[in-house]
Amino acid sequence: MSTQDSKAPFFRRKKTCPFTGPNAPKIDWKDTKTLSRFISERGKIMPTRITYVSPKKQRELARAIKRARFMALMPYLRDEPSERGRS
Repeated sequence: MSTQDSKAPFFRRKKTCPFTGPNAPKIDWKDTKTLSRFISERGKIMPTRITYVSPKKQRELARAIKRARFMALMPYLRDEPSERGRS
């Protein structure tokens, strides 16, 4: 077995923050389409380790989501239909 076989079979690109760079979108509380990408199905703000948003931008993103919720542009909680039927 050579040293080439023991390496990973593919190259994993380093994840970067989606809000940094020249063509990055601005974080705006009125842009609910962009903000909804960073909210789970239940309505929670997704953590940095999943979204790869930088810590500074994550704070800005959380502030924008909270502001959009307060202005009733986004829901605080998304109710999912329960698995069990109600009796």
